[in-house]
Amino acid sequence: MKTVHVAAAIIRKDNKILAAQRGYGEFKDGWEFPGGKLESGETGAQACIREIDEELHVAIGDLEYLCTVEHDYESFHLSMECFTCKISSGTINDSEHENLCWLESDQLWDVDWLPADIQVVKELEKAFGH
Repeated sequence: MKTVHVAAAIIRKDNKILAAQRGYGEFKDGWEFPGGKLESGETGAQACIREIDEELHVAIGDLEYLCTVEHDYESFHLSMECFTCKISSGTINDSEHENLCWLESDQLWDVDWLPADIQVVKELEKAFGH
């Protein structure tokens, strides 16, 4: 089974977390943390910074490693490095997703997360004591 290596940004602002709804592909309409595939020679943190710049057109900083999720989808294995972070400059101008929303910690389960991202939400609950 092919392994796909990705990085995801858990962007925090005013005690809220950014969720993104996929607008294309096999998992269209599912909710995820924004990010994308690592390029050759890139670290997870570098990929996270680049992908958020490309997708949301903002710079992120204060990256802190949260977890790595290993998840088997039907056609591939996903290895997803997850980092909490903050927007350091710019205003979000989303070019990739169907929808974005800021969720309070008690609203994290209000969206239909993709399977791998469910594990990230559980890690967030542990990390932030919910």
